Amino acid sequence: MSNSEIDLSLKMSAMGRQRQRKFLESSTTSVNQSLNASFQLLNLTTNVNDSFLNATNVPYGNVGNVSTNGSKTPGTTPTRLNTSRTTPGGKLNTSQNQKKTPKTPSQGGDRYIPCRNALNMEISHFLVTQSDNFSKENKPEVYAAAGNKISEAMNVDLNNFRIVNCQDRVESSNGLKLLYSSGKQLATVKKQAPRNIPAQPERILDAPDILNDYYLQLVDWSENNVLAVALNRELYLWNAATGDIENLLQTDESDYIASVAWVDNSDNIAVGLGSGTIQIWDAGKKKKMRTMKGHSTRVASLSWNSHLLTSGSRGGEIFNHDVRIQDHHIGSMNFHTQEVCGLKWSPNGKYLASGGNDNTICVWGHNISNDSKVKPIYTFKDNTSAVKAIAWSPWKTNLLATGAGAADRRIRIWNVNDGSNVHSIDTDSQVCGIVWSKEYKELISAHSYPNNELNIWKYPEMTKVTDLTGHTQRVLDVVMSPDGSTVVSVGADETLRFWECFQVDSEKKKEQEVKAYKEQIANGGLRATIR
Repeated sequence: MSNSEIDLSLKMSAMGRQRQRKFLESSTTSVNQSLNASFQLLNLTTNVNDSFLNATNVPYGNVGNVSTNGSKTPGTTPTRLNTSRTTPGGKLNTSQNQKKTPKTPSQGGDRYIPCRNALNMEISHFLVTQSDNFSKENKPEVYAAAGNKISEAMNVDLNNFRIVNCQDRVESSNGLKLLYSSGKQLATVKKQAPRNIPAQPERILDAPDILNDYYLQLVDWSENNVLAVALNRELYLWNAATGDIENLLQTDESDYIASVAWVDNSDNIAVGLGSGTIQIWDAGKKKKMRTMKGHSTRVASLSWNSHLLTSGSRGGEIFNHDVRIQDHHIGSMNFHTQEVCGLKWSPNGKYLASGGNDNTICVWGHNISNDSKVKPIYTFKDNTSAVKAIAWSPWKTNLLATGAGAADRRIRIWNVNDGSNVHSIDTDSQVCGIVWSKEYKELISAHSYPNNELNIWKYPEMTKVTDLTGHTQRVLDVVMSPDGSTVVSVGADETLRFWECFQVDSEKKKEQEVKAYKEQIANGGLRATIR
């Protein structure tokens, strides 16, 4: 190749490198100007030229400092990286000959990196380019009018719109998703399974010669789990724990048992006779403790309040007896005009409820008086038939439930705090007995013709939960076991039927057993003798 050709080649190479350098300078300048304009509008920084240019790597060396006014760098020829290679097949010595790229020097601050997902590029571009045309300070009225129209057209609030957002976008609420989530959450909540109430009795015991008399009180279940059943002249005891049956007493041939009532937490039982006499027996020792006279007619109802025994007679008299003293008769209440067939003290001992064949319900105070003319606190005369079924709520002691005879057939709930009638339900049959559940807010009632059944009612709705059928004649009375799980119904068909309709919660039962064990240890001491 001649010298002229070599010179021409060098000139063309130099011109190519010069054009390449100019292209890089112009592109860098335009990018730098665009970024400067954006950062000035955001008030983030006014000097990003050096940081940007220092962070820009050019394959042919350092471009130099480029300013926004378009000044060019000195016209020095760029040099390639000093990379020495050996002959083909040799190893590249990168540790000694190749220079490392210098790190970008820190400028004393971090960069703002907007979140692309939360950024609306179209609206941000509009606000940046139109910021001078809609100045809040210079033309507030024009800006407000134009901004409102644009916001309405774009469905965006431009006044509160952020051009750069460094946080993730908060997703708008989805009504369907909210309903789905709430429904899914409700579906995960464990629903309480409905209680299984057996339709058949757990046990049936024969009760021959039981008196078919609506007004009598022939069964009672003690706290010691012993059921007392009066069969005409005889009183039988059935131990629910062992199944043993024993005869406690037998009256004279001319007499019969009209009522029975256990003393709370005791083996003592009161027995009212047709002759008007009351006997107190120790069932554990099978021994008669005392005989109390006073009534001239049969004692059809009995109720205990600690050491106080209240009795109701066929003549309408109510006597109070203190069994601790010899002169037991300490007070009388003569208000009923006919037989007192229902009698119950409240669980707290503050009130006594009495029901009679005169279709009247009376609520008495706990203050005992010798004055026979004492008046009851409340007198309810809404019934049109005899009131035998009487029961106090165990978990709300101001509630009194009563049930009337065949001409009335209604269950009524009374509030003794103000004397109001809370509920009145027509049962379509004679109400012979009623008991509140200790475990559930329910009560069970015993009925006669036409169905001869037991009904369970939910309180306070007073809706019927279920019917328990099986008796072939009317149900005379119903009582509950001490643990509250079972009721026993006595029928004119001479049968006792046990219904496990109020199953006790297992956890609650365990707590009760632990409590009873602790009380037993406390009463008996930690150490005792086996002999």
